[in-house]
Amino acid sequence: MKIQERTGAGSNRSATSAHPAMGERLPTPPRERKPALAALAVLLILVGALGATMLVLRAGDRVEVVKVTGDIQAGESVGDHVTSALVADDASIHYVPWSQVTQLKKLKAKSTIYQGTVVIGEMFTSGSALPAGKASVGVSLKDGQYPAGIKSGDTVAVYRVGDTGTGGSRGTTGSSNSANSGASNADGSPIVGRAKVSDVQDQKDSTISSTNLPVTLIVDSGQAASVADAASAGQVALVIVPGN
Repeated sequence: MKIQERTGAGSNRSATSAHPAMGERLPTPPRERKPALAALAVLLILVGALGATMLVLRAGDRVEVVKVTGDIQAGESVGDHVTSALVADDASIHYVPWSQVTQLKKLKAKSTIYQGTVVIGEMFTSGSALPAGKASVGVSLKDGQYPAGIKSGDTVAVYRVGDTGTGGSRGTTGSSNSANSGASNADGSPIVGRAKVSDVQDQKDSTISSTNLPVTLIVDSGQAASVADAASAGQVALVIVPGN
């Protein structure tokens, strides 16, 4: 009798259990579909793909322009220091097309253009490229009157050397100028503290008959006469100064 009672009690508990069976999920409400958001996502994907395509096509739209292969000083032509380069076409930038390189060689640089620069039209002029208040002076230098390796673009100081007390055979006016210049630089100060070398003649040039080195300097207009006077007497020496 006792065994039967226990069995009956166990059967009663199983029948009245309110817990769901393991593994069963509670019912969920159906998801609300939003077709507008789905369409917007598709549209954004298409716009992004179109934009990427346009960038690729734009990058492929290149033009051949002029790039310099050496430093070009103010007042100089590019000469043969040019090569072609491909850049993205941009109407707002006035690149010089490679097809116009011959015409470009007839123009002068307004200021120094450094090696590797892709040039634009605003860098050049057909007139004088000398800044206002400046003058171009040529000097002919012997060995010892210029530093080795001097080149266009260098910044130099100009000194008067030798006998500056007399003018030699240059006449009364020349003697007076020489004496004045010598007196004004008796303390060892330069005629010109900072001058720009605009050109150095290649010593291998077959047109040069002498052993002197022709150099062209850009100086202040007020200093040009003193430099020319010393240069005519062969009394000019150049020294490279800081700032190069």
